[in-house]
Amino acid sequence: MIKTPPALSMTRRGFLNTALVGAASVALAACTTVSQEPPPVTPVAPPPPPDPILPDYAIMYGPVVDENYEIPAIPYRKIDQQFLRQVVPDPTGEKPGTVVVETSTHFLYFVLPGGRALRYGVGLGRAGFAWSGAAVMQWKRKWPKWTPPEEMIKRQPELRKFSADNGGMPPGLKNPLGARALYLFQNGEDTLYRLHGSPEWSSIGKSVSSGCVRLMNQDVIDLYDRVKNGATVIVTDVAGRPVAPTAPDEQGIPIDEGVPEARLIGPAGRSWF
Repeated sequence: MIKTPPALSMTRRGFLNTALVGAASVALAACTTVSQEPPPVTPVAPPPPPDPILPDYAIMYGPVVDENYEIPAIPYRKIDQQFLRQVVPDPTGEKPGTVVVETSTHFLYFVLPGGRALRYGVGLGRAGFAWSGAAVMQWKRKWPKWTPPEEMIKRQPELRKFSADNGGMPPGLKNPLGARALYLFQNGEDTLYRLHGSPEWSSIGKSVSSGCVRLMNQDVIDLYDRVKNGATVIVTDVAGRPVAPTAPDEQGIPIDEGVPEARLIGPAGRSWF
């Protein structure tokens, strides 16, 4: 029988002891790892709300029956596509629900959540360029009457029949305020600045002779339903820049006689009727 030399036996015994100690250390380390607190979980921001679903342009600008008025279809293919209603990245930095009119581009933005905006093309008249600043949408009306101001009647005497004393021009497809009108106030005063509809689709994206900010009737109906009473409306040459208020001597000729005080959302400083 062959005997293992003592030195070799000790070496093997030491090796086995070392292996057992190592295995125990690994097991202990494994237990220690399992018992540690899990790493903190970084909260994931909720996804932005989806963009509003817009119908295709054939439907969007198709014929509409609204409040018993038959609005004809708009030949949208004849309009520069940039001025058709669409969802775009928001260039304004304003809170959702704000309306921003950018006069340099003939765009109107309705700010949506999630850094997006709904953009409409607009036409701008002399009154549309003559006022800038921040205002409140303090009154809005479907199919409004139109009452030309005295300044306009003096230039166009044939409009006398539509004066405030004569009851104004009834609503309808030929009314200069179109299917909807949103009336802007500042510090309780009627600015005489309007966002309104127009049957003259060919004027969108252009500077025209009269009016404030005009939208196609199909677009102003859509905007009317989105803008809440008391919403902020900003008119500026470039969206996102500080707004310089209009100097008093730069006010344009108004397009109507103003809003009757009794119908305002809040108090006003004067009444025009």
